[in-house]
Parts: sequence; structure tokens; C-alpha cells
Amino acid sequence: MSWANHLVIAPILLPLATGAFLLVFDERRRAFKALVSLFATLALLVVATTLVTFADTAPETGTAANTVYLLGNWVAPFGIVLVLDRLSALMLVLTSVLAIAALTFSLARWHKSGPHFHTLFQFLLMGLNGAFLTGDLFNLFVFFEVFLAASYGLILHGSGSLRVKAGLHYVVINLAGASLFLIGVSLIYGVTGTLNMADLAIRIPMVSADDRMLLEAGAAILGIAFLIKAGMWPLGFWLPTAYSAAAAPVAAIFAMLSKVGIYILLRLSLLLFGADAGASAGFGEPWLLYGGMVTIAFGAIGVLASQAMGRLAGSYVLVSSGTLLAAIGMSNVSLTAGALFYMVSSTLTIAAFFLLIELVERAQDPAADVLAVTMEAYGDDMDEEEEEDEIGVAIPATLVILGICFTGAALLFAGLPPLSGFIAKFAMLTAVFNPEGLGASSGGISLTTWVFGALLILSGLAAMIAMTRAGIRTFWAPIEGTVPRVLVMEFAPVAFLLILCVGLSVQGGKVMAYMDATARSLHDPSSYISDVMSASSLPGPKSVEAK
Repeated sequence: MSWANHLVIAPILLPLATGAFLLVFDERRRAFKALVSLFATLALLVVATTLVTFADTAPETGTAANTVYLLGNWVAPFGIVLVLDRLSALMLVLTSVLAIAALTFSLARWHKSGPHFHTLFQFLLMGLNGAFLTGDLFNLFVFFEVFLAASYGLILHGSGSLRVKAGLHYVVINLAGASLFLIGVSLIYGVTGTLNMADLAIRIPMVSADDRMLLEAGAAILGIAFLIKAGMWPLGFWLPTAYSAAAAPVAAIFAMLSKVGIYILLRLSLLLFGADAGASAGFGEPWLLYGGMVTIAFGAIGVLASQAMGRLAGSYVLVSSGTLLAAIGMSNVSLTAGALFYMVSSTLTIAAFFLLIELVERAQDPAADVLAVTMEAYGDDMDEEEEEDEIGVAIPATLVILGICFTGAALLFAGLPPLSGFIAKFAMLTAVFNPEGLGASSGGISLTTWVFGALLILSGLAAMIAMTRAGIRTFWAPIEGTVPRVLVMEFAPVAFLLILCVGLSVQGGKVMAYMDATARSLHDPSSYISDVMSASSLPGPKSVEAK
């Protein structure tokens, strides 16, 4: 086994060891804890980047391969397995990038606002990385609980009655989701006798007709648990309030939590209920498709109705989740590739915007947004004469920089050229309206396709209107003229995430090639199944001596 094979477990062990190590030291040594946490997260980014290269091209053969790591040297389906493929490697990189940005932003002040911030942050990363790498449902539940437990502490990090109230709602909802997760897993195990994902893909087509209803009931309950996390309507009512109430760096990394549900639904729907699943082929896809489209509409309405930028960002998380759920429900290879590109672009943008909101709102009174909307509605022109006197006043450099970042986020949310949001939406629209992508027997473009395309465009229009309105109130005609004090370590993560979106645009061809290869492997999981089930254990000491 090469060193790269052992590197697969590093994204789990590194944050686990770091979080446990930081518990040893007193909370007063915050500078030391921050340095250790930041160094470990940077190392995690290096590991994740290396794993992406390894997942895309195996050094031994020059072709892509799935790397299977057998914990305890037990072969599947009897032992715990970790599986690295293109999708899991992509999620590892996205998680580590958001972690670097959120952690750097928190070093300005947020990591001092409560105990054990860095330990909880590292355990959150451990749970996320484990969920992306695990190859069986039981350990998916374990890692699910790990990052949820850490997120409970992080969402309550800081002070304020609003944060505590929203955080307690978040805890209750996710505890209910975890219970549904356990029930669904139990039902599936009772029918199939296994929880290894690859082994499940083999056994599901052979389930008898008498047991199939129980199997699909377990899968549906399991799906509800993931849909709660993804925020599908009507299960995502809690999400905008919870995310907008969380501290800025916590909300930024939480942008990844909703994508955990998306990842699992994408993985399991194509692996367990794909074309080779027999009578259960395509199970749940209509629910994902129509539920996703309703979620897009609900999120777009929330974006338009939001008076506070935090609620606007939280509502756009629903738009992003709805778009991805609808794309999964359509089960189109090209659409899946475009959706993966969209997932990366929208997640980076949402995280950057959550960080940007705190910097922008430092210059405003908490009631400024509501007052601005009221003045706009009633046509208040009390300060018209004062505004005329301020013509020609130079805009402070801080506001210029924040305004440029805000404009970039608005373009990305709306999906306007030339940034990556446009490329992602263009790729998805091309996939659904391309006759070759629909198949020769489709008989043309369906009404569902037209509705999805319209929602994709209208949600971007809603985001553009809402962001323009918020931008005018904040930068062009603010009620208060205070210039916020912004540190370099607070601005740098925002710029870093937005520059990555620009990089996605510049390298759009290479990124889309990777997404296309990922989508093709997801829709044809035969290599995933064979690699997991054929992975052999390493010879023991006695076997080596015998040779």
C-alpha cells in the first residue's frame, strides 16, 4: 500500500487529533490555540488538494480509480471502509477552503466569544470529512452525529437571546432528523442485512417484492433526515433563521452543512436506486425534482421579502439547495455535472456573503434596514436637501472595497456573466434544453423542464433585485454615514472566496471536465462497487514471514 492510500484517513485523523490536543490547554491560551488550529486547517487543505489529484488520476495506471481504505484490515462488507473518489475528494477540498476562510475571519474576535471554539471547529471538520469518505451507512450516522454535536456548540457560540433561541430550534430539529436517520438505517439493515453502500447496491435488486415496501419505507425515512439538513421545503423552515442568527464565521462554515444532505442524496440515489436497482430504480426522484423546484420558488420569495441581509443569505441557501435537489431528481449526466459546478460556486459565494454581512452591518444601526424599507415605501424625502449638499463627497476606501465585494456576490447570486454563477447556470440550462441530453425517445422538451429553467432564471432575477435594493440602502444612500472598521484578516477571507469564484470562471473548462467525469462515474457506479467489494486486506506478519 502506497503512502497515498494511507493519506485517505488523514482528513479524519488530523482534525480529530487537533481538537483533542487543544482540549488539554486552558482557554486563556487563545493565541496558541488559534495558531495550532490554523496550521492544522492549512495542512488539511494541502491533504485535500493532494487527494483530488490522486482521485482524478491514479499514479500507477494513469487513469482514475477509487481508493478503498480498509480500517482494521477487514474487507467489505464486514469491516469499515473509507472510499475516495472524485466526488468525495471535491467535497473535501470545498470543506477545507471554507474552513480556512471561516477560521481566519474568526481570529479577529469571534474565537474569543466563547469556550472551546477551536476544538468544536476541528470536530466539525472531522465529522464532515468522515461523512464524505465513509462507505457504509452506520458510520455515516456516526460522523453525522459528530458534526451535528459540534455544530450545536458553534451555533450557540457568542451571546444574544436571538442566537440562543434560533440555536435551540436548530438543536431540536436536527435531533429529530438524527432520530429519523437511525430509524431509516435500521429498516434498511433489517431487509438487506448489510449497511455497506456497495454491498447494498448489489443486494437491493434482489430484494423480494414482499420486503421491497419496507426497504423503500426505510429509504424514504432516511431521505427525510437528509432533506431536513438540505433544507427542502417544507422541511427547511428553520434554516434562514438559524443561519442568520449564527456568528459570521459559523454561518460561513455552515454553508457546507446543507451540502452534506445534498451529497448523501446524490450519492445514494445513484448508487442504490440507479438504473440497475431493479424494481426500485428511480425511487424518490420525482419527490426530489418537484420538491426541489418548490424549494427554489420558496427561497426566491424569501430572498425578495428579506429586509435584513442575513435573512437574504439564509433564503438563498434554500435556492441553492432547491436547485441541486431538482437537478438530482432529473437524473441527467450533463445536468449533474453542471449542478456540481453550481454547488461549488454557490457555496463559496454564500460563505463569502455571510462574512461580508458582518463587515457591512458595522456601519448600520440594527433597525436601519427596516427603516430604509419604510422610507422607500412611503416616499420619505425628509433628507433630500441634506443629500444635495453631499454631492461630490469622496467615498471612503473601506466602503469602496466592501462595495466591490458586494457587487461580486450579487453577480454570483444572480448568475450574471462573467463570473462562475453564470457558467454554472448556463451549463445546467444547456443540459436540460439540449435534445441529445434528453434522449431520442423524450418527444421534445417537457413542461417540467420548462418550469425548472424558468425557476432557475427567475431565482437569479429575484437575487439581483434583492441585492440591488440592499446595495443601494447600504452603499449608495445609507441612513447613517459611519465607515466600518475592517481588519485585514477579516477582509482577506471574503476576497479569497470571491477570487476563487473568479478562478472557477477563468478555469471553467478544466473544472467542468472534472465535474463531467465525476457525474459520469456517479451515474455508472459499477467501478465504485467493484473497487469496494474487491479490495483485499493486507497480509499479516505471519504471511510475510512465510513468503
